[in-house]
Amino acid sequence: MKVLIADDERNIREIVARLLDLEGIECRQAENGLAALRVLEEDEIDVVVSDLKMPGMDGLELFRSLKETDPDIPAIMISAFGQADDAVQALKLGAYDYIVKPFDPDVLIHRIKNAAKASSMKKELRSRTPQGEYIARSPSMAALKKKIHKIAPTPSTVLITGESGTGKEVTARYIHGLSGAADGPFMSINVGGIPESLLESELFGYEKGAFTGADRRKTGLIEASAEGTLFLDEIGEMPKKMQVKLLRVLQEKKIRRLGAVEEIPVNTRIISATNRPLEEDVKEGNFREDLFYRLNVARIALPPLRERREDILPLTTMMLQALNARMGSSINGLSSEAMEALEGYSFPGNIRELENILERACIYAEGTAIEVSHLELPQSDLQPGTSPKKGTLRNMEKEMITDALLRWEGNKTRAAAELGVTRRTIQNKIIEYGLGGRLD
Repeated sequence: MKVLIADDERNIREIVARLLDLEGIECRQAENGLAALRVLEEDEIDVVVSDLKMPGMDGLELFRSLKETDPDIPAIMISAFGQADDAVQALKLGAYDYIVKPFDPDVLIHRIKNAAKASSMKKELRSRTPQGEYIARSPSMAALKKKIHKIAPTPSTVLITGESGTGKEVTARYIHGLSGAADGPFMSINVGGIPESLLESELFGYEKGAFTGADRRKTGLIEASAEGTLFLDEIGEMPKKMQVKLLRVLQEKKIRRLGAVEEIPVNTRIISATNRPLEEDVKEGNFREDLFYRLNVARIALPPLRERREDILPLTTMMLQALNARMGSSINGLSSEAMEALEGYSFPGNIRELENILERACIYAEGTAIEVSHLELPQSDLQPGTSPKKGTLRNMEKEMITDALLRWEGNKTRAAAELGVTRRTIQNKIIEYGLGGRLD
């Protein structure tokens, strides 16, 4: 890692440079903004640390030039006491962080390391948004892809719905990659996977001393994804208290860290996703109606894999290429029987299950082709030579609910989440189809 320190006070530059050297971090120095631009042209810099007030070109001017030439380089601004307005302006322009003089050098080093990590993560996430690999051969996905191309360039919030494993995060990354914020960060968080007590600090960050154990300031995900996209998965699991705070962010485009007094303006696009029918949650009082309408400006409803069978072959081809590279295998494809079996499978776990099936098959395959036996598909869902669409809709629904309940060992809440329905719906269907004894 290489850091550029731009400050007209030589002693500050040298103190920081010595500390970085002790950490094994290379450092370049510049005494003003113009000199800093020269260094940026000469060398590959990972993080820029700049004073706000410097002769010739100040920190804000340096930062504006930096965002035009190389927006991927994170910048940390050093401000004197009483320059809070300039610091806020720097953050508004997209600075990663700022620190006020006199500062603890160890704190600055810590923030430099965090900035480098965030920059590395941003590049990795963006590289994982390959626009050319968004599979849409089926009519339903082809129409959806056209819709996405209309939505992506706008700043509107997007709500992505669909069963578990249908590719909601992949779709969010695709939208981000097509948007005007493609060069900005893409951050994601699974709302349902974070305890309520930690969710606020993860989203909004906190100031040093905000609570016991807050020994430094933390940048929250909303702030870290400014000028980019924040993906909120499982938005239906968000607690009521946090729903109010998120609504305020969407309305006012400002956040306040825990323990902070001042608000910080943020320009972050929110894309959320759910496998639950949020409209029913709104009716039942579990999700705020006003927040739902704010999130549901543009809507993408992803079809399950069983309804887009034309995409199974291209998805399989793409996944096998990635698996070969990751696992060191050399699978050329599937036998005609294996491909027929895949295309006749119901895929209750959707695209995620397809990937798991193929990875398992790559392990068991003895040659360069995957055979039916390598797939190990559940026999109850395997219908070679036929489509699982055959039969009555009622029978299909009954089997899907039964399979989901068996997979989750009778847990109605988890089965409902997989199927994208409410727990109450599952309970009613169990009674309707007489499934109680069948699952014992």
